[in-house]
Amino acid sequence: MTIGLYAAGRSWLHHLPAGAKVSGLLAASLALFLVASPAVAICAVPVAAAIYLSTGTPWRRLISDLRGPAVLVGFVFLFHLAFGSAEDGALAVGRFATLILLAGAVTLSTPVSEMAELVEWLLGPLARFGFRPEKVGLAIGLAIRFIPVIAEEYRHIREAQAARGLGRNPLALIVPLVIRTLKAADALADAIDARGYDA
Repeated sequence: MTIGLYAAGRSWLHHLPAGAKVSGLLAASLALFLVASPAVAICAVPVAAAIYLSTGTPWRRLISDLRGPAVLVGFVFLFHLAFGSAEDGALAVGRFATLILLAGAVTLSTPVSEMAELVEWLLGPLARFGFRPEKVGLAIGLAIRFIPVIAEEYRHIREAQAARGLGRNPLALIVPLVIRTLKAADALADAIDARGYDA
């Protein structure tokens, strides 16, 4: 799911500090799970979509980014419909869709470096016990930056395998993707070691 990858802009969300945005996201998450009304949860979805679009993201990208999460949310609704009720399904869909949009808005408007610095600051008090907050910040930054790389690799592999008539073979897509991802991770690890990060 590549929704919410950082995009430079001048929106009001871009000007807010990372801590304020993450705190707001946490508060919205708690509020959503304390409210048990399906109607309120569903009404929160267009509000979250408006916040997402306020970052300057066009409708076309929003629709493209939501394809993957929409499938997941659809499975959640069908699960509740089969084992619970339509009201439970609507409540779950409203909660998840709202949180996905809000989280996307936060990461769209927050550089990876600021997010990593926030994590390091939050974990700073643990440094006195020998903990390394900068390592966690680096890991989070690398994980986020690897998302578009893996997505691009998947697109190239899918196009190449489709040209060979293997576009519908999951193994023909997954195996090369795993191999390329592991190679990229090894190269990145070598680059980090060469710069003496642990030293």
